[in-house]
Amino acid sequence: MKITFYGHASLGIQINDINILVDPFISANPKAAHIDISALKGDFILVTHAHQDHIVDVEAIAKRTGATVVSNYEIATHYENLGLETHPMNHGGTWDFEFGSVKYVNAIHTSSFPDGSYGGQPGGFVIEGEHKNIYIAGDTALTYDMKLIPLQTKLDLAILPIGDNFTMGIDDAIIASDFVECDKVLGYHYDTFGYIEIDHEVAKRKFFEKNKDLMLLDIGGSLEL
Repeated sequence: MKITFYGHASLGIQINDINILVDPFISANPKAAHIDISALKGDFILVTHAHQDHIVDVEAIAKRTGATVVSNYEIATHYENLGLETHPMNHGGTWDFEFGSVKYVNAIHTSSFPDGSYGGQPGGFVIEGEHKNIYIAGDTALTYDMKLIPLQTKLDLAILPIGDNFTMGIDDAIIASDFVECDKVLGYHYDTFGYIEIDHEVAKRKFFEKNKDLMLLDIGGSLEL
């Protein structure tokens, strides 16, 4: 499993020959100006919620690649009405895709489309691949629901928001990693704009002091599990 960070909360995940994108907000992010969305491959696009900074490139990429949009029922319906392939889910549900199983799990946040229309309830994804399992928290506060995840899935990586203000920050993300029983963390949803700028060295030190590994990738950078 190869995971690429495209800035903010945007990810690329390659499992064998399947390419998955998560919350593509790239073309409108000046920090990701060197990423060409027309070159990105996509068989599936996972969407955690409907805020603009998570969906801005969904339609363009899905129309070009034919990717299936996987999200909650309301978001899936929105994109189905635009002529895209979709797979609707809801909280607690699991589906076996060709790359592995996906469970849509709780997140505490809000969710509305840029025009203010209802975007359903926000969520995160637990992906169980052939060899590795990951948790993508989406935009969320720290929640006790995270404790349910390790009851069913042993995680190899937790992808957690760390920018604070709109989501949990560093200290809560450390607790979240305890809740999901995963000490290997990829941080995201930070530095994109002033409200969520962080001190990288302080963040890494705080995780290190708790015997945890916080990875902060450069935009376009990758890691392999």
